[in-house]
Amino acid sequence: MLDKILKILAILASTLLFVSGIRWLVDPAGAAAGLGMPLLEGIGRSSQIGDMSAFFVVAGGFGLLGVLRGNSTLLYTPAALVGAAAVFRILATLLHDAGLATQLIAVEAVMLVIFVGAAQRVGVRT
Repeated sequence: MLDKILKILAILASTLLFVSGIRWLVDPAGAAAGLGMPLLEGIGRSSQIGDMSAFFVVAGGFGLLGVLRGNSTLLYTPAALVGAAAVFRILATLLHDAGLATQLIAVEAVMLVIFVGAAQRVGVRT
């Protein structure tokens, strides 16, 4: 039962990440606002949209592929990305006087647990 729950949660988390990445392509101002940032101008906008789209689409895509193909190795990619994002948000606060993004860090921590848990259980038959 836990295996099925983890797989479903991993699919939901992956879908959320993937859709967030697509949103950066179709509604970048809204996507930026959702993360508490302004939409930049010029080359900064290109980097912001490109990097954020890549982060979310790759994390979501690898999560979905990992669950759907039963490949636990693929699930460590979104785990590493969201886990690193949480750690680097904390470092941004400690080292660069950034606001502490508690809600975003909490979401990333929950996703990290889901992806690692699913990676450990994805090959288990239920």
